[in-house]
Amino acid sequence: MGLGYVGLPLALEFAQNGYKVIGFDVDKEKINALLNGDSYIIDVDSKSIKEVLFKKNFSPTYDFRKLQEVDVVIICVPTPLRKTKGPDISYILNALNEIKQNFHKNLLIILESTTYPGTTEELIKKEIEDMGYKVGEDFYLCFSPERVDPGNKKFKIKNTPKVIGGVTPRCLELGYALYRSIIDYVFPVSSSKVAEMAKLLENTFRAVNIALVNEFALMCDRMGIDIWEVIEAASTKPFGFMTFYPGPGIGGHCIPLDPQYLSWKAKFYNFYSRFIEIATDINDNMPRYVLSKISEALNYYKKCINGSKILILGMAYKKDVSDIRESPSLDIYRLLREQKAEVEYNDPYVPQFYDENKNLVKSVSLDYASLSKYDCVVLCTEHSCYDYAQIFANARLIVDTRNAFKDFVSEKIFKIGAPPYNESLRDNLFLVDKLKKGRKE
Repeated sequence: MGLGYVGLPLALEFAQNGYKVIGFDVDKEKINALLNGDSYIIDVDSKSIKEVLFKKNFSPTYDFRKLQEVDVVIICVPTPLRKTKGPDISYILNALNEIKQNFHKNLLIILESTTYPGTTEELIKKEIEDMGYKVGEDFYLCFSPERVDPGNKKFKIKNTPKVIGGVTPRCLELGYALYRSIIDYVFPVSSSKVAEMAKLLENTFRAVNIALVNEFALMCDRMGIDIWEVIEAASTKPFGFMTFYPGPGIGGHCIPLDPQYLSWKAKFYNFYSRFIEIATDINDNMPRYVLSKISEALNYYKKCINGSKILILGMAYKKDVSDIRESPSLDIYRLLREQKAEVEYNDPYVPQFYDENKNLVKSVSLDYASLSKYDCVVLCTEHSCYDYAQIFANARLIVDTRNAFKDFVSEKIFKIGAPPYNESLRDNLFLVDKLKKGRKE
C-alpha cells in the first residue's frame, strides 16, 4: 500500500522473486503509468516494471477491494509532519480503514512507514482487535522500518539489512520468514516498539551530527577557517571519527521529520529532548545562512540581492535524485524571492515544482556559455551531471554550498563554512595540493 520511493522498489523486489504482488495507490496517474510499464522513480527502471507485468507477478491498482485477495499487506504510505510539528498519521489511518473494510482472518500486516514508537500496537493492533480479532491468532502484525536511500547505487532492498519486530512471537516468525525470502540479512528484535525506535535513532543520529557539523561551519566561517579542509583533516583519523558534511539544510522525507516524531512522543512521558530541538533549529536555519553568504558574495562585487539575477543549481534535496520533499533549495528560492531577487533554477531531475503560493516554476535549460548573464550562481545540489569546470569558467560569481568547486581556487567562489578567497593563503593551498598529489603518487 503506497507505491512511492519505499513501496515501489519493495513491490518490485517481491515480484522479481516470484511473489504475486498487488500494488495499491490512491494516485491514479501513478497506477496508469505503472500499467503502461513506466517508472516514475529513479531507483526503478521501466524495463524491470515491464518484465514483472509480463510475467503477471505485479498488478498495480487503486481498487482496494483486491485487499481481500492478499495474504500479506505492507503499508508504505507517507508520514509527514503537521504545521504544529506533530505527526500526521492520516495516511496510515486511511490505509488502515481500507484494510478494515476488506479484512479477513490470517492476514499478516506489516507497517514500514516511519512513525512514533507505539504506533503499530496503539493504532493498528487496537483498531483490528476492536473488530473482534486477536493478534497472533486471527491476524499477525509487525513493524519493519524502511531503509531506502534514494539514488544509492550500492545498497538496494536485497542487500540492505532489514530490522523487524513483531507484536507476538508468531507475528515475528511470519514477518521474518517473509523478508528473509528476498533480503540477505534480516535482524529480528523483541517488539514492534524496538523496531520503531531503531528507525528514529538512525535518522536522529544523522540529524544531530549534521547539525553539529553545520554549527562548526558557522563557527569556522566566523573564525576565517575552511570547514571543508578541517573535515578532510579530521577524517584521516582511522578510529573514533565519522565524517559528516555541512550543507544548505537537510531534506527528504526522513531526516528532517523523524526526530520530530520522537520528540513529540517523548513529551507524553514528560521527557524533553534538548539535542533534537537544538539540532532542528540549527538545520532549519541553514537556508538563511546561505542567504547571508549570497549577500556577502554580491556585496564583494558591490551588488545587493535586490534586483540581482540569480540561478540556483539543484532543487532536489540530494544529488542525483528527483525528490524535493523538505528540500532546503525550496527555502533558499523563497528567501531570495522575498529579497526581490530575480531567481531561476536548473535541475535535470526536477523539471518543475509549485512554490509556496502554488505557482508553477519550471527549470530553465543549462547553457554553460550563458551563465555570465547571472549575477550569481548558487550551487545547492551537486548533481553528477553538472560540468563544474564549465560552470567555473562561465559564471561570474559562485556560491558553493556543497564544496563542489573544491578543485578551483578563485576569488569568485564563496563557500559556506569558509572565509572568502585569501591571497595570502594562495601559496599554502598550492603547496598542500602538491604534497597531496605527491603522496598519492
